[in-house]
Amino acid sequence: MTEPTTRVEALTIRHRRMRVDALHEVSLTVDTGVTALVGPNGAGKSTLIRALATLDMRYRGIVTVSGHDLGNRVGRRLARASLGYLPQDFRFTPSFQVRELVEYVAWLKEIPAPRRSDAAIQAIEAVGLTERSASPLKSLSGGMLRRAGIAQAIVNRPALLLLDEPTVGLDPAQRVAFRELIRDLGRQTAVLTSTHLIEDVRATADTVVVLDRGRVVFVGTVPELEAQGRPDSPGDSPLERGYAALLAETAALT
Repeated sequence: MTEPTTRVEALTIRHRRMRVDALHEVSLTVDTGVTALVGPNGAGKSTLIRALATLDMRYRGIVTVSGHDLGNRVGRRLARASLGYLPQDFRFTPSFQVRELVEYVAWLKEIPAPRRSDAAIQAIEAVGLTERSASPLKSLSGGMLRRAGIAQAIVNRPALLLLDEPTVGLDPAQRVAFRELIRDLGRQTAVLTSTHLIEDVRATADTVVVLDRGRVVFVGTVPELEAQGRPDSPGDSPLERGYAALLAETAALT
């Protein structure tokens, strides 16, 4: 059995202002495939994603990405080279062309200059934007812009791909296309995607992790989460009912 791409052990991050734990004793592994991270607003999803992206180092516990310990400077540098990240609020220079953006990130990821152009071309092709590679980012639709965001995140062929609410702001047709892209990426890469859209989970996830108030309350498959539901649980689908029942049971125990 291969070593998981990412391992988190007893991860705790404390809110500075609120003086409560944003994440409390979180432990999980992420391996090849799509792992969906779900939970109510404020559950800690983005906090976990940011910690794995090495953007928040105020934690206790152990976090390794591709075997690199984020607790030391060398480990963080090596981990950054092996991961890709698309934040929910994807900021960019509007005048950049798609290819310029992806090549710039390739430079940041320390991809050698002779390989940089080819890496960008391959990443852009993988997300279906070859014909728009010379287009300024400001000219792209919401769906195309998210695809450009994915392209910059995979230019280094990451072992771990972090997607924070990747389908936010997309129309239904764009969301369907994006789900297909995420599934394709998960065939070769460990993808951790946070979302509040249960239908995205149903369409893409191999594994589901449910966070509630900073704690992991469920790890399993989509059918296993559906099985948590009851006939009287709220929701329009078995997965929504299972998710609602799980949160209600968790609330009753605290």
